[in-house]
Amino acid sequence: RSLVDHLGNDTLLLVAGDHGMTETGDHGGDSEKEVNAALFVYSKTPLFGTVPPEEPEAVPQVNLVPTVALLLGVPIPYSNIGEVMAELFSGDGDAVSAALQQLSVYHINAKQVDRFLHSYSLVAQDLPAEQLRRLQELFSGAVEEHAQLLAQVQGAMLVPPELESRLGSLIGRFQLYLQKARAVCTQSWARFHPLRMVGGCTLIAASCLLCYMASELAAASDSFYRSCLLYPLLWGLVVAVLLGLARVFTQEGLDLLLVSSWAAAASQLGFFWHWWGRHPKRARLAGSQPPLASVGLRQRLRAWLGLAFPMGILFFRCGAMFSDSFVVAEARVAPFLLASLVMLLVGKLHWDGRLTMPEGPKQQLLGFSYRREIWYLLCLVGMLLICVRLSGFFHQCREEIPQCRPSLFLSPLASLRNTRAKNLFYLLCVALLAGLVYAVRRWLRHYGNLNSSDPLVLFVRWGFPLVVLCIACYWAVASSADDSLGKLQELVQVAVVAFPWAVYGLASMGLLLLLCNPMTVFAKDTRESAGSIVTPYLGVASSEVDFLHVIPQIYKRMQESQKSRLEQGSCRATVAAYGLGSVYSAALVIALTLLGFLLMLLHSERLSLAFLLLFLEAFVLLHIHTRARGLAGDTEPFSVPWYAVISWLLAASQFFYSTGHQPIFPAIHWNAAFVGFHLDHSTNLLPAVLVGANTFASNILFAVGCPLLLLWPFVCEMPSLQKKKPKKEPREELQEVEEHMMEMRLRESPEKFSTALLQLGLKYLFVLGTQLLACVCAAMILRRHLMVWKVFAPKFLFESLGFVVSSVCLLLGISLVMRVDCAVSTWFSQLQLR
Repeated sequence: RSLVDHLGNDTLLLVAGDHGMTETGDHGGDSEKEVNAALFVYSKTPLFGTVPPEEPEAVPQVNLVPTVALLLGVPIPYSNIGEVMAELFSGDGDAVSAALQQLSVYHINAKQVDRFLHSYSLVAQDLPAEQLRRLQELFSGAVEEHAQLLAQVQGAMLVPPELESRLGSLIGRFQLYLQKARAVCTQSWARFHPLRMVGGCTLIAASCLLCYMASELAAASDSFYRSCLLYPLLWGLVVAVLLGLARVFTQEGLDLLLVSSWAAAASQLGFFWHWWGRHPKRARLAGSQPPLASVGLRQRLRAWLGLAFPMGILFFRCGAMFSDSFVVAEARVAPFLLASLVMLLVGKLHWDGRLTMPEGPKQQLLGFSYRREIWYLLCLVGMLLICVRLSGFFHQCREEIPQCRPSLFLSPLASLRNTRAKNLFYLLCVALLAGLVYAVRRWLRHYGNLNSSDPLVLFVRWGFPLVVLCIACYWAVASSADDSLGKLQELVQVAVVAFPWAVYGLASMGLLLLLCNPMTVFAKDTRESAGSIVTPYLGVASSEVDFLHVIPQIYKRMQESQKSRLEQGSCRATVAAYGLGSVYSAALVIALTLLGFLLMLLHSERLSLAFLLLFLEAFVLLHIHTRARGLAGDTEPFSVPWYAVISWLLAASQFFYSTGHQPIFPAIHWNAAFVGFHLDHSTNLLPAVLVGANTFASNILFAVGCPLLLLWPFVCEMPSLQKKKPKKEPREELQEVEEHMMEMRLRESPEKFSTALLQLGLKYLFVLGTQLLACVCAAMILRRHLMVWKVFAPKFLFESLGFVVSSVCLLLGISLVMRVDCAVSTWFSQLQLR
């Protein structure tokens, strides 16, 4: 009321609500009270030439856009489809002047809508062509009559009465055009196909069920691949071909989406049919719980809890997708769920008695004493919690959380005005990047994968530091590009393009070398030579220093002779292979490091800290998984438990947000499309790849590194495989010491190895598909929700793209492991020919 008293005669007050609410205060639904909002318009100058209507007129909210724009004297937004509120443009003159002014604003409004429809129809085909043609005819006729009418009004000294009626008729034609245009767009854009949506959700749900069942049944029989995977795939291809031919011959057009859906449905039905035929009802009923039939209630409960904890967290996350508050705050919820899952894992191990060990007569008083391994596990859990906490410093903010402040690490170094702070951050980023290379090379050297002189090993030795140097130089010139002098500006522009391309080239070369020859094994012939015991030394040993050189060699030679006698006097030539026990993991680690270099290049400099946290957290998760497997005493080393897969994917979701992203379009890092380019892309494909790699960096890294969940326990030699045994003869003890086969245990059972990779991939796809299914169902059920286009629809789109990227990268990671396996087979074949 005090505001109204201070309004001038030329001021218009508009008070509008964005939505209504029910009597209980709820909003966001599609009821009449929720979709209708109040609109209050006030002016001291009369707005209506006649008495206002008793019942207020309902005005679409989109009409506010062109009205306010023209009142402010600014152009109407390009994509507007609203209609101006003519009553606010009547003016103070007579009826003819008011009609002419309203006709002018209607003409401007109609031209803007026609321009938008014409541009939109050129790039999209979802608007009916026949209706667009009718709208164009209606607009052309109205514009032509408008030009004629204006010519008559300007030439006449006195406006005749019939001209006034023509003005009203022409205004009505413009109104009809605007209303029909809005109706056509609304009908097309707000058109939902409930049957197709239900069919799509059913297909995704069936795919998730298929992945779960296939992961559990993969090791059931030798003919699983052929009967349950190959034949259903052939069924789907046959159905797709038949449907495509039918639609072509009937001249109905080829709907690729419909054909693909029917092909997928036929393939899934084939899988379930074969599964049902291969497992009769009696066998299913008798074998539904084979491991639990002969155990007690406590053991059954433990077995079910082992699956209930990770699955419960997964389904809780999926169920929360139906809440807009959860989607908005998911950046904080995903790390919490990851930490909760790991803590529940430790609690379950303790409840199962895997962390304690009774110690003789003092058990009654002192209870159980913990194993030494528990302290290492607790240290790993503490490191994980620290990484989870530190990752929160790199979050982007959503506008739905006004109190949130975006992280300072998201902005590039060039935005810092403090030179000292810029230099310190730069040195920190470069040092941590060099530390990553040092850690990777140290790990490879520890397991013997840096001893050979193969091209890939040489690239790791010298190519990795060169990549770090190029990235550091790019960061230096990019952060100081605005401060460079005029003469150096051209040189800086060249360097900004040259250094990223050098990184692209070096990383591509490393990946190519990895695909050509992924072996990082150094083979050394250890046959017993007939030469001298001591390595030739210059001159005769004449001093104490010389004897200090000779005596250790004699002792070493005596050890080797004793060793050869213990080996049953065999004089066969043997080969010492350095790095063979970690050859699979080494290839994956090298690939992940190269991908990490590329992805860090596409982000701002200070986000490299987040990527280092990502690698550290993944390393900790792998060790937690390995230590938990060892403490649990798993008898199935070729099977990755569900908690490991779910925690791996929760970490991927966590670092989607911790690398400065959000599932909204304003948070996309569009500048990634121009890293190494001068705004001169000829196509949209390369920018889309660069922006997609930037957005789904965590999905790429965790999907490619997923096979490490299977390989890492073998690299670390699971404690369950190294049980204490009674004392044996020296020869047997020597054989046990040398039995650290690590990843070569996988070579002992190639069928189990391939089955384990398939099971791991299916489990990963099941978790991904379950999350996608939850987003699809949320977008489908809440399609009339107030926040559907701001929260649920963008989340659905990002989750769908993330599913595609993760699936492709998972396939690439498994393919790399299979490529290494082929190279190992070739290496053994060549070794046998020596």
